[in-house]
Amino acid sequence: MGNGTDEAAGQPITELTAQESWQLLSSKELGRLALSVTGRVDIFPVNYVVHQRKVYFRTAEGTKLVELTINRDVAFEVDELAEKSGWSVIVHGTARRLQKLDEVAAADELPLRSWLATPRFNYVEITPTEITGRRLVFSDGPDR
Repeated sequence: MGNGTDEAAGQPITELTAQESWQLLSSKELGRLALSVTGRVDIFPVNYVVHQRKVYFRTAEGTKLVELTINRDVAFEVDELAEKSGWSVIVHGTARRLQKLDEVAAADELPLRSWLATPRFNYVEITPTEITGRRLVFSDGPDR
């Protein structure tokens, strides 16, 4: 697939603006957090919310929190696929566990839903350094 710039002209891939990427990122609740420690990449699905151009999620004690302590550089991906089109937004940034009482209290007020009934008491904030997005138009073209 080539790297197109005009979806209306039938290009298969359109680069999204930062504003479009933020709007799409804000429209979903489930994303994928990518962490890398000792050369190994782990990917975790997480429920999240966007607030003031930062990404927030809750997590329990465990692998995610340990890895975030070792390497705060993360990637976060959200997408949506339909029959003939889709989009993907990727955030690169720095993650940190919220520890100050006022930060935790503010995060507690965010509309952050958990899809699992397991307790998660740790809030993590991702401060983006870059956001990119692409809109895809699928076709029945050649496989190669």
